[in-house]
Amino acid sequence: MLKHLDWISVLLYFALVTIGWVCIYATGYNEHTTNLMDFSQHASKQLFFVCTSVLLILFILAIEAQFYENSAEIFYIFAILLLVGVLIFGKTINGAKAWYALGPVTIQPAEFAKTATALLFAKQLSHIQTDIRRFKDLLNVLVIIVVPCFLIILQPDPGSTLVYGAFIFALNREGMSSSFVFLMLLFLSVFLSTLKFGMGNTITFFSLLTCIYGYWVKKQKGHIPYKNVSLLVLLCVLTSFSANFIFYNVFKQHHRDRFSLWLRLENEITDSQTLRQTVAYNTLQAESAISSGGLSGKGFLEGTLTKGDFVPEQHTDYIFTTLGEEWGFYGTTTVTLLFAILCLRIWYLAENQRCKFYRIYGYCVAAIFFIHFFINISMVIGIMPTIGIPLPFFSYGGSGLWGFTMLLFIFLRLNMNKEKH
Repeated sequence: MLKHLDWISVLLYFALVTIGWVCIYATGYNEHTTNLMDFSQHASKQLFFVCTSVLLILFILAIEAQFYENSAEIFYIFAILLLVGVLIFGKTINGAKAWYALGPVTIQPAEFAKTATALLFAKQLSHIQTDIRRFKDLLNVLVIIVVPCFLIILQPDPGSTLVYGAFIFALNREGMSSSFVFLMLLFLSVFLSTLKFGMGNTITFFSLLTCIYGYWVKKQKGHIPYKNVSLLVLLCVLTSFSANFIFYNVFKQHHRDRFSLWLRLENEITDSQTLRQTVAYNTLQAESAISSGGLSGKGFLEGTLTKGDFVPEQHTDYIFTTLGEEWGFYGTTTVTLLFAILCLRIWYLAENQRCKFYRIYGYCVAAIFFIHFFINISMVIGIMPTIGIPLPFFSYGGSGLWGFTMLLFIFLRLNMNKEKH
């Protein structure tokens, strides 16, 4: 059976996991932490997570491929129950009630909810009677995405919520109108513009753009689409009105600070010295660590900022800084290429599936991995605000590693069965 396993994806997986573990080892290394059986160290715990991931892989591959499609609803309901339960019984870490504490181990259900959502999403979308060009069918599919998003944002964990935008790639690939993607981008643009330039300026600007669109359509088709223009204007107004409410009532203070830094909101942050010591500290330290690595890096275990623990959360969200400081531009480029090749490989395999369920699930896997690695690296180098999103197979944590492993190897198991469809 293993001859049908895509060994290219498997090798890419183990290459990334290995490099990630080496970076985690480097973040906590000193002369007293050479014992890998010392489970007080992050590297030792991560090694345990890696070993258990191998067992998880064997378990996933041993199950019949049809089981994952037939049990999609069960996985999804179980994931939703876990997300509801964590809001009641969960442990609060860094301001988010997102973990179950099981003795010394913490489990983050949001990491497993991605796989469950992708399975049910693919099953619903692949149903013979589903046509997402019909509003009712599209709404049914979107509900599957919105429910876990809503529960995760209540924790609050906006980073994990943002990942669910990856499903838009699959929807668009399966025939969803591009106008929906346009509306999503419009919503985001109006939201950010309202924070930066104010409600009045934003509504005026986007209403003007909408009128120009209506005039352009008139020249092309001979009539103004008053209904579409009115809906777009209404959407812009409602989004702009809701922006400040979301920013001040949904976002936590540290989320507001990060967006204020990214958008340079002078009314939110005025003291540059305080800014450098608080909100911008993580980003500035991360940029310093990566830039200090130069082309070839300082060498394994030779990173001064890494050893000095100057970059907060360096073993989790900012693990990429360790790679940049110790292995330099060559190392970061290599890892970026490995991630890109893995995403492209999964997308290629998805395109070649005869079964629609297999294909859509593959699109979801590729898109989720892409969103994670793109946003995490962009966050670390300062292009995007810090939102707390892990780097797949790199960032420390059992939930993340197990969740990403399940996501990938369920697809590889489905791919092994493609000749039967």
